[in-house]
Amino acid sequence: MAKKSKLAERAAELEAAVVGLFSGTPAPAAPAKKKKTRAKAKKAKVVKAAKKTAKKAKKAKKTAKKTAKKAKKKAKKR
Repeated sequence: MAKKSKLAERAAELEAAVVGLFSGTPAPAAPAKKKKTRAKAKKAKVVKAAKKTAKKAKKAKKTAKKTAKKAKKKAKKR
């Protein structure tokens, strides 16, 4: 099923509410949407940045080890 646009969704909700008013049966309440708070959004951003930095550090460490190993091998050859 295709996703409805926000406008179409809202129109359907309002239509159901109006029908409910005239028929006397209350329309079922729509489930409340969870909003991401600013603090949570900021924390998520910080965590993502920290993970990115950690990944870069790990990669740099691996590269440094590889370079050291190559240098050691080259020194042994001489």
